[in-house]
Amino acid sequence: MAQAIQMHLNQALMRIPRRAESADRSTLAATYVTAGSFSAMINSADHQILFGRRGTGKTHGLLHLDDLIEQTGDIAIYLDLRTIGSTGGLYANEALSPAQRGTQLLVDTLEAVHDQLVTAALEGKNFDQDRVMHGLDDWAAAATEVEVVGETEQEQTHSDADEHAGGFEASLGRMGGVKANLQHKASSTASNRRKRTGVEQHRVMFGPLSRAIQTVADAIRPARLWLLLDEWSSVPLDLQPFLADLLRRSVLPIRGITVKIAAIEHRARFFVPVHEDYLGIEVGSDAASTVSLDDALVFDQSRQQAQAFFRQLFYNHVRPVLATMLRAATPDIDDFAEGTFQDGALPELVRAAEGVPRDAINIAALAAQHAHTGKINVSHVRRAAKDWYLRDKKIALSRYEGADRLLTSLVDEVVGRRRSRTFLLPAVDRPATIDALCDARLLHVLRRGVVDPRHPGRQYDGFAIDYGCYVALLTDDTKNVPADDFRFDKAVVDLARLAD
Repeated sequence: MAQAIQMHLNQALMRIPRRAESADRSTLAATYVTAGSFSAMINSADHQILFGRRGTGKTHGLLHLDDLIEQTGDIAIYLDLRTIGSTGGLYANEALSPAQRGTQLLVDTLEAVHDQLVTAALEGKNFDQDRVMHGLDDWAAAATEVEVVGETEQEQTHSDADEHAGGFEASLGRMGGVKANLQHKASSTASNRRKRTGVEQHRVMFGPLSRAIQTVADAIRPARLWLLLDEWSSVPLDLQPFLADLLRRSVLPIRGITVKIAAIEHRARFFVPVHEDYLGIEVGSDAASTVSLDDALVFDQSRQQAQAFFRQLFYNHVRPVLATMLRAATPDIDDFAEGTFQDGALPELVRAAEGVPRDAINIAALAAQHAHTGKINVSHVRRAAKDWYLRDKKIALSRYEGADRLLTSLVDEVVGRRRSRTFLLPAVDRPATIDALCDARLLHVLRRGVVDPRHPGRQYDGFAIDYGCYVALLTDDTKNVPADDFRFDKAVVDLARLAD
């Protein structure tokens, strides 16, 4: 019986959904775990940008916020920017100018938001529906203005026709008399044709659009409209400022609207200078604040807090699964943890996850598969982390030019020569390949703003080579992964020297 229960516990871990969008809303609400003060911060009415690496839970957080908003009577518009448009790669078509692609992106985004608002209006929410629909009509008109850019040809034709027919006819009857017939016909035609050739281009009228959005916001009062934009970094980098500028000009100033944007920090461009002005959003000014899930989920200063978070995360996901599998009562969180993990296994799994819930879920599932009918131990966690690195993360390196070579150099220097896993890099002027390795979750920022005691004006960030990458290099599975060490006398890495 105990073995059967153990197998159910492991199977429940293997059945956790890997992505938030693959789960229904009720499951998302039931499985959400607050990371520090993150939940309280994103519940504020301020415009905010939510930063986080892939897999840290940005989508889960926005969808959970969507659920909370609906419960309060406000209106939430959740938009996955990966699904915007249906023009077969128009946004990435470099044959078109950024202005053309950017304008089409604005139109497609406004259309998607408009469609969801129409649905909300037709569902009979407690607001002035006629006024909302009038505002939405003006919204559509301002967002779909079309002009034809090209050459104009003028063509005129003129023709005349003059027709004469005449004759004289006389006859004499019994009463006498004369009959005469004379005919004349004339006609004239003229035509004028104007031909315009060119390309239709969309224009977004920011002034009328802003007034239309304000009309909609006023009509739904006292409810608030929340615009939740997910996957911002899926938009081509050169087009992001155009979309940000639309928000700055037409949405952010509107009373009664809150905007939340989820993005990957080093793959987001909200601002570009243009002459004496700028295009986009000035972070910290136009958008009131930024929230970092990376910072909320890096528990470098509190191992107990990290273990409590991930233990709750696993339990929230497996509890509904276990309820359908076990005839007995579902175990509480302490019984679950004790029955699933051997001593030391959960702390090791938390360390292997590097603060990324998606990695934690995948490593836990693989570890449960290796454990089969037994408890998960440290060896299972290390084997699972190695498998996850080789199956998922290492393959992703092919997408980033030069990243594989840089990772190899770092591994040779940090792991091979220094017998460590952690190192320091300057907080500014880092190559883009470092960001690419962080994006692939092969490097992790564990500490920010580390000050050099010998040179207080210099700041560094503390990085760790991915746990799975490290254990994949170990020839002895019993050897411990070294502790994090950010001492300046041994941790600073000179990337320029590595490149030589």
